[in-house]
Parts: sequence; C-alpha cells; structure tokens
Amino acid sequence: MISATTASTASTAATATAASTTASDTTASQDRFLKLLVAQLNNQDPMNPMDNAQMTSQMAQINTVTGIQQVNDTLKSMATQFTSMQVLQGSSMVGHNVLVASNTLSVNSGVASGAIDLNGNADTVKVNVLSPGGQILDTVSLGAQTAGRVPFSLDASSYSSSGPVSYQVTATLAGQAVTSTSLAQDSVVSVGSENGAMTVQLQGRAAVAYDSIKAIL
Repeated sequence: MISATTASTASTAATATAASTTASDTTASQDRFLKLLVAQLNNQDPMNPMDNAQMTSQMAQINTVTGIQQVNDTLKSMATQFTSMQVLQGSSMVGHNVLVASNTLSVNSGVASGAIDLNGNADTVKVNVLSPGGQILDTVSLGAQTAGRVPFSLDASSYSSSGPVSYQVTATLAGQAVTSTSLAQDSVVSVGSENGAMTVQLQGRAAVAYDSIKAIL
C-alpha cells in the first residue's frame, strides 16, 4: 500500500517516462517508414514507377497508425492522472468509517457494526452471529424494518476472542423470505493505488477497491 503523496510522485514519473517512450517509438516508426519508402522509390521499375496516389495512400496509412497510437497513449496518460487525482481526493477518507459489502465483522473496542440493505419491507429481521467455524454464537433481533439500509451494532466482547466473526441475516415478511445485502463497517487507514486503480486500506481487513465502498459514514 502506498501513500497518496507517493502515488502522485510515482504517477508523475511514470507519465513522463511513458511520454518519452511513446515519442521515441513514434519517431522510430516514422523513420522505418521513410527508409522503406526511399528504398521502394530507389528500387522501383523505371518503366512502371509508383504513382502519386500510391505514395499518398502509404503516407496516409502511416499517419493514421501514428495518430491512433498517440490517441491511445493520451488516454492511458489521462487514466493515470485520473487515478492519482482520485487517490489525493480519497485521502480525505482516512480516519472515517465506511461500509463495505461483506458479512465479516470488524471488532473495535468490543463493538462490531454493520448494516443490512433490505430489498423489501420485513416484519422480522434477525442477525445470527457466526464463529469462524460457522456455529451460531448469538442471535440479535432487529424487529420489523422497512426496505432500505438498516444499521446495527453488536456487543462482540464475549465472542470476538474466538477469531473473526461473520453474520447471517434472516428477514421475512408474512413467512416469506426478504432478500438482503450484508454490509460491514470498518475504518479507513490509508489510500493508495494498485494496477492503475485506487485502493482503500481498512483497519480490520485487507485493502479493498474503491468501488467496493458502499457508504462513507
């Protein structure tokens, strides 16, 4: 994981190197084309020389290829700069709590927090806290809930010592299951970039991609 400042410096250096390499490659391609064109002119049949249309067509082709390469390189450079700007802006997240799509809870000072995205109203919502082996350690009733995001916090002081805990949601309406998405709350420690994408390092779990963050609290 790299810091926002390091990411920006590395990105600037990489962009400069890429620009230099691109310019060199483009110049080399043009040089090769001109050498081939001169050789073709020198070795053409005097009785059947290359006409202007053929020469113009070949020059247009090399210009088209060079232009496409320049567009691609420009887009790559813009993507790199965008990631660097995103990392710098993302540094404001450090120290904030966020929600990520996960049913594994992070315990902070004996408290484990998360949220449930309910796809419909439910007259009964229960959270089963599971051990690493899948055994039910505790069951917490959240009662009736309307569709949307339902936050919760658990006193995990009695079972967090057994290792990472996860949870399972049971939501029903008139006996019918209501689908939901499990979210876990964690704290942002740092931000960085990896393989051209922004990553977020969380306190209680491995780094996640920026698009995995569902909410900033």
